[in-house]
Amino acid sequence: MSEEKQEKHKALLQEGRKKYILQLEKQVLQLDNLVTQLEKDFELELAKYLYGIVHTIKGSAPIFGYQQAGVIASEIVNEWEWTQDKAVQQDVLLQEKEISVRVQQAKEHLLQLKTELEIYQKELVLDHENTEQSSVPLFPSIGCRLLMVDDDDIFRSFLVQRLKAEGYDVDEARDIRTAKKLLTEQSYDLITLDLMMYPQTGYDLFHFLNDDPKLKWIPLIVLSGRGNVEDKVRCLHLGADDYVAKPFQYQELEARIYRLLTRSKQFEYMAFRDPLTGVFNRRYFDLQLQAELNRVKRYPASLTLAIIDIDHFKQVNDTYGHHLGDLILQALCYMLESNIRATDILARFGGEEFILLFPQTTADQVSYILDKVMQDIRQQPVIEHEGIPHHVTFSAGITEWKEGQSALEMIKLADEALYEAKNQGRDRIVVKDKEGSIAFTVSEPLKKVLLVDDDKLTLSIVKSKLKELPIEMAEAQDGEMAYELLQKNRFDLCIIDGIMPRLDGFGLLKKMKSDPQLHHVKAMMLSSRKKEEDVVRGLMLGADDYMVKPFSLIELEIRVKRLLSIV
Repeated sequence: MSEEKQEKHKALLQEGRKKYILQLEKQVLQLDNLVTQLEKDFELELAKYLYGIVHTIKGSAPIFGYQQAGVIASEIVNEWEWTQDKAVQQDVLLQEKEISVRVQQAKEHLLQLKTELEIYQKELVLDHENTEQSSVPLFPSIGCRLLMVDDDDIFRSFLVQRLKAEGYDVDEARDIRTAKKLLTEQSYDLITLDLMMYPQTGYDLFHFLNDDPKLKWIPLIVLSGRGNVEDKVRCLHLGADDYVAKPFQYQELEARIYRLLTRSKQFEYMAFRDPLTGVFNRRYFDLQLQAELNRVKRYPASLTLAIIDIDHFKQVNDTYGHHLGDLILQALCYMLESNIRATDILARFGGEEFILLFPQTTADQVSYILDKVMQDIRQQPVIEHEGIPHHVTFSAGITEWKEGQSALEMIKLADEALYEAKNQGRDRIVVKDKEGSIAFTVSEPLKKVLLVDDDKLTLSIVKSKLKELPIEMAEAQDGEMAYELLQKNRFDLCIIDGIMPRLDGFGLLKKMKSDPQLHHVKAMMLSSRKKEEDVVRGLMLGADDYMVKPFSLIELEIRVKRLLSIV
């Protein structure tokens, strides 16, 4: 570890100690008041409260280097452990002499604790840093998000800061209610959980996790001041992956966290990830979809599903090979993951199809998200391979959950919407409702036309006539410039003059039709060459239409609309 990082850890430890001493001072004052009350009039609830405070001190003090405070608290815990056992509470309550002895012992231990507190306070004033060595992290962070659930604010804050310094993203919750809320809003790679909390204990979170198929697989470490076998066995049976008794060494906790995260990631990739793209597989998606459906049935909220399919993907594989096809699949997944939240789910559905699930999101919102990706992918190549840019588009079908729908019904509706998007011409999004009607279509792109002519007057006249059509127009003055634009941008139609400098219309047409990336671009020749062999040559080279100058502007508009399928 670098010297700079060592200093950072030392500063965090020192700051954590300062905060802890302030907390310990308050806890000692609370214990003093409780012992005074118990000495006057014993109440079981007050005894339980006393037990809870010393139990917290027992687990927290040694972590900050205050070993003796932990030992004293441990002795009090042992003497008052009976307050947690319902089977013996009533018997002990009848033994007033025994209770009086326990209270007096607590007073003696409390006096020792006060003495220790004074020593710790003096050490802080003198800035004495030799009570504990700074910890050295044994393992690097692997970029994971953790949730720490503990009602001890100082202890929790200290551990959170230490783990953040290692590079982990850490959220914290001081009670079970907050933890549940965070678990529904974020995705976590690991949870640490304290058992002794109020008003709900850590056991309540076990039930919440086990009831949700999406959460039950998250690795969980119990951090507890209770080191008895019964608690350990119960937690392991309930699903805990590890149990660490307080007090513990920070290095040990970090090592356990790292081990669990590494194992969990390996298992996840083997069981739930698509090996090519790294996104989730169909098996995992089906589990998550059912979990989200169970959730919205209990707590009604929006839930939207989308299926997307890359347009003309078979042509890409046939022309360039499966290696390039694989690269395109990976690049598209990256673009999709960059535009969705951590709580959204992206999975490979099969081949070039992907399926997405958006909790607490409407169909309108999902349409907006996918439309943004669609716009981005139109404007730039999805990848550049060996210096050649490659453009693709995709179609998408979306459906929003309605009450009573099953997982299969949602997938079926989204698939039907995707089929409709393909039938409408691809490169668009269709949303379908529960009744099966097309709710609306979004992101139908404007057709793009490239005008290629070195005669500026002709260009101006053609642009003026076509400007009323729902199209976007670009222009080039020669064939070479046009070919560069065609490679860098996606066009639907290229209107080409026959005679131009550098590369004439026939040469441009030949290059276009020999380039697999431009097979989708339709071509119209506008030429002053009236000879039949010139017309035949243009059509043989692949022109979709041929007009001889001078031409009728009305006829030009009709032919352009026909080529672009504009009604």
